[in-house]
Order: sequence, then C-alpha cells, then structure tokens
Amino acid sequence: MHEDISISVEQTSDAKVLIISVAARLAGMHPQTLRQYDRLGLVQPGRTGGGGRRYSERDVALLREVQKLSQEEGVNLAGIKRIIGLEQLLGDLQQRVAELEQQLDHAYHRIAELESMGAYPRRDLVRPDRTSTALVVWRPRRSTEK
Repeated sequence: MHEDISISVEQTSDAKVLIISVAARLAGMHPQTLRQYDRLGLVQPGRTGGGGRRYSERDVALLREVQKLSQEEGVNLAGIKRIIGLEQLLGDLQQRVAELEQQLDHAYHRIAELESMGAYPRRDLVRPDRTSTALVVWRPRRSTEK
C-alpha cells in the first residue's frame, strides 16, 4: 500500500530533513535522478556528517518544477539550470528593491519629521526670526567713454 503525501508549495520549509528516498518519492522521481540533478547543480541538498543527502520541502517543490519544465515544456537541463538561476536572481533583486523602498520610505518620514520640528518650517534658507535691516544701494556703472 502506497501512502500519498503532498506538500503545499506556499508552505514549504527550508529544513533539510528528508532522506533521498523520501524526497524522490515525494517528487515522483527515482533517487538516481536526484543524485544526477545534485551533480548538475539543479538542486543543492544538505549533507549529513556521513555525506548522505538531505532535502527540504522547498527542494522537493523545485524538483517537481524541474520535472515539469523537462517533461511538459521540453526544456533541456542546461536551460532549466539557467531558469532556476534567473529565478533566484530575480528573487534576490526583488528583496533588495523592497529593502531600498523601505529605506527610502524611512528617509521621507525622517525628512517630514525634521521639517515639522520648526527650525525651517517653510524650507527657508535663513531662519525667519533673523531679519536683516541692511540697506543695499545700487548704482549703475558709469561709462568711461566720452
């Protein structure tokens, strides 16, 4: 009797706890296929002290995606490796953009806070309480030609 086990991709874990036979069964593959994908760098399982491979739920979801791209979409393994790399890069860049947006938002809030403190509420270059009484007289230049 085979017990069906399913993993929700949205709730996958990064904990490397699944032995190769379990990960292979969950992914619907032969363990040798997982070893080959490891050698090709398509998936990076964790390692035990004795060198045994340990897979996470996220690794299993990735293996299923590799299988789908290969079998249903006809993408070769080199193409799949490139797709995985680009998706990881995209994820890293999206995370960096989110961090930068958060920093920018913080900077805008800090600027608003400083402007509201009263030192320069109208964004004047000179404090409004320091008025000058200096008188400047302008005289046109005299022409030296006669």
